[in-house]
Amino acid sequence: MERFDAVIIGAGAAGMFCAAIAGQAGCRVLLLDNGKKPGRKILMSGGGRCNFTNLYVEPAAYLSQNPHFCKSALARYTQWDFIDLVGKHGIAWHEKTLGQLFCDDSAQQIVDLLVAECTKGNVTTRLRSEVLDVTRDDAGYTLQLNGESVITHKLVIASGGLSMPGLGASPFGYKIAEQFGLKVLPTRAGLVPFTLHKPLLEQLSLLSGVSVPSTITAEDGTVFRESLLFTHRGLSGPAVLQISSYWQPGEFVTINMLPECDLDAFLNDQRAAHPNQSLKNTLAMQLPKRLIECLQQLGQIPDVTLKQLNSREQQALVDNLTRWRVQPNGTEGYRTAEVTLGGVDTHELSSRTMEARNVPGLYFIGEVMDVTGWLGGYNFQWAWSSAWACAQALAEQN
Repeated sequence: MERFDAVIIGAGAAGMFCAAIAGQAGCRVLLLDNGKKPGRKILMSGGGRCNFTNLYVEPAAYLSQNPHFCKSALARYTQWDFIDLVGKHGIAWHEKTLGQLFCDDSAQQIVDLLVAECTKGNVTTRLRSEVLDVTRDDAGYTLQLNGESVITHKLVIASGGLSMPGLGASPFGYKIAEQFGLKVLPTRAGLVPFTLHKPLLEQLSLLSGVSVPSTITAEDGTVFRESLLFTHRGLSGPAVLQISSYWQPGEFVTINMLPECDLDAFLNDQRAAHPNQSLKNTLAMQLPKRLIECLQQLGQIPDVTLKQLNSREQQALVDNLTRWRVQPNGTEGYRTAEVTLGGVDTHELSSRTMEARNVPGLYFIGEVMDVTGWLGGYNFQWAWSSAWACAQALAEQN
């Protein structure tokens, strides 16, 4: 039976990074994953270019029932530390919008970086390796794998959440937490598109593929200002993905499709300058033509000239375009969600080491726990920061 100082389950962003840092600090590390390749979710991220961190990472960008938990790890291993590592590997990157950093070339470069760092740490990696059973006694943790057993004093769960089951996501990490008496908070899909109820979905079907700048507000007052995308299933785009993490079933969201325009003042100015101009053509200066045509068919934009537009109609139009209240039918669920909200209750864990307070030698890092970041590289940074904090603890106790 083989012995390791630490066994890490999950060869994603958090697991690989933790294995690499612990290995380089002198730990004998085994990294396990049930997939054929390491970093499968990394390869899919950022449209294949991996949005690996964000320039503006701060604790306020994370959702958790224990909001202070993420502060220690994020402060000890920052976005600048990971940017420095990316630079050492010669990976060219660019800022897209709102501090989001992407590889110039491919997400494969981040996977290659992690593999190289694991190699540097002499990490033993075993893919297509299913963990069938985990037990704990005075000797540590015994893992039954398909065909062999291994023993370790330190067991790190980096198995992720439930999002994107097509990439091997599973509830494994939650089951381990519950097996050892840790509380697991209810999970749901986060950073996910909205679906719409039938009448509205059919009415907006012509708009599939149309994108507009927007601000979108949840009932709790949370606001995001990013683009909105109409799809054949409902609403998507960065603004919707962001607000989905703050939305609860049955609630409404309020959408402003003209966040950079005072529509009332714009219409008044245009009326003064061009009274005979059609309302449709006036709005086309601010909004996509397909959107205007669709709203006109739905009777939300009157077929009039500016001088014919009365104050009541103008107010209704301003409300429709800048205070559009939508009640989503639901979300597209884990199938397309980028992250999983909820998970292992962080009140059960040390914010410095990621170790379970009442189960010595058991650690949780990355998405499996109840820490979820905004869209835009925040969740990768949580993977790096939580993994680094855990790896320091593994090395200290080795």
